[in-house]
Amino acid sequence: MKASDLMIRCLEAEGIEYVFGVPGEENADFLLSLDQSQKIRFILCRHEQGAAFMAEVYGRLTGNPAVCLSTLGPGATNLITGVADANMDRAPMLAITGQGDSHRRHKESHQIMDVVSMYRPVTKFAQTVLHPDTIPEIIRKAVRLARTEKPGACLIELPEDIAKLEAGTRPIEPRRFRRPVPDDKIVDKAWRVIAEARRPIILAGNGTIRKRASKQLRRFVEQTGIGVVGTFMGKGAVDMNDERCCFTIGLQDRDFTAVAVDRSDVVITLGYDMVEYPPRLWNSACCRQIVHIDFIPAEIDANYPIAAEIVGDLAHTLWMLNERAAAAKPMRSRFDHSHTRKAREEMLGDLRQHAEDNAVGQIKPQKVIWDTRAVLGPQDILLSDVGAHKMWVGRYYHCNEPNTCLIPNGFCAMGFALPGAIGAALVHPERKVMAVCGDAALLMNVQEMETARRLNSNIVVQVWQDNAYGLIAWKQQHLYGRHTDLSFGNPDFVQMAHSFGWHAHHCERSADLQGVLRRALDEQGPSLVVIPIDYRENLKLTQRLGKIEMRV
Repeated sequence: MKASDLMIRCLEAEGIEYVFGVPGEENADFLLSLDQSQKIRFILCRHEQGAAFMAEVYGRLTGNPAVCLSTLGPGATNLITGVADANMDRAPMLAITGQGDSHRRHKESHQIMDVVSMYRPVTKFAQTVLHPDTIPEIIRKAVRLARTEKPGACLIELPEDIAKLEAGTRPIEPRRFRRPVPDDKIVDKAWRVIAEARRPIILAGNGTIRKRASKQLRRFVEQTGIGVVGTFMGKGAVDMNDERCCFTIGLQDRDFTAVAVDRSDVVITLGYDMVEYPPRLWNSACCRQIVHIDFIPAEIDANYPIAAEIVGDLAHTLWMLNERAAAAKPMRSRFDHSHTRKAREEMLGDLRQHAEDNAVGQIKPQKVIWDTRAVLGPQDILLSDVGAHKMWVGRYYHCNEPNTCLIPNGFCAMGFALPGAIGAALVHPERKVMAVCGDAALLMNVQEMETARRLNSNIVVQVWQDNAYGLIAWKQQHLYGRHTDLSFGNPDFVQMAHSFGWHAHHCERSADLQGVLRRALDEQGPSLVVIPIDYRENLKLTQRLGKIEMRV
């Protein structure tokens, strides 16, 4: 069969369901082959970056890769930001790019660039197809690496002349493997460190949102009573209503959760990635023992001295610890939990503080988050873009289940939430899907509003309007006492949404917000809710966090 046909057969064998992308001359053969597939759906996007974010969210929610597709040159450079975001946020993804005819790649030529070399720093594997018969091996390797813990992105480049050639090979049947499990001796060592602790705490990262890992973590905290703080990407690993849930850590300024870590003598890190919250922010004095438990060995960091390190399947490791906890009953009474319970108590007070706010003109971020949580169910999905709103979502929005709040917190690329919400709605059409965007982030991929309308995606997008790069203003003001000119103009978002065929609402009364959000969620198709936001609260929060103390 033709090489491009073989590539589609290989993708079908791997269980690929979606290709998100933008067509071009150099990927035309691939697209024509894809058009014949009965198993893979092509989603035409309006920008390559949007395609990558859709594929990233699909990967985060399913654990399986989707494909994002571009042509050569500028298409590939447009795609790379979303690919890098998926790779650093540990989402399985397959990126496929076109390339010019191999007869002209050795010289200066129209739109030709070294795509594979450009992608190598932001992928787990990047390879061009040099011969059509190698396609099955390349795809099998790329998908296996994309899925392997920790997951990430892989690139395959298909030159236009190779795509047309006849291939003499067939797809390779996928073989799944079980991840290795740790040795009993190292688990015994880690258990001794935990059992001898006085005030332990768990720092749950991105790895704990895997379904099996979350289930075993919940059993572990039930048996031991140890409190859990989660990173932004670890939300929902423990139910927000569990007394052991101490909510989120990750704001750089001192918070109740950070105080709880300060008062701990042993920190058990589970599925923790330093890209989210580096140890210098919570262990600069290196005065706490660390038990590192993850799929892969820990990154080397001077502020991360490890007393015991368990490398292997995270869910199985937690099961092994649970067996030891069950044999050592009673465990809960061994530890002093006052530091974690106090942190939870203080945070609960903060969460409720603005629940009844009735401001007019601008709405406080805390109120928006409170009402957002009120209108979404335990299985519904919230996506946050990057900006000042991300800090508020990170601190104030909490979850009952893993993978119900998606925040890009590794590479932290703006423009994630709108296309990501489209991807989430494709994976879970039965759930409510809501995105929170700043006015800057929304306009970075605003063209995907047309994609959402064409797909009739049941999504709601909040846009927090402050007419400025609010997060940068917040940080500059905090660090330097002033900020540079960061303001900009905006379109009339309601009219803009209507021009795309969306429902649209403008809400400037706090008392009306929850009703507006419910109305938007009930509408068929995409809906935009414009919220003038009171970012005077940013510096107020920073001033509070810098002074927080907690008596335990």
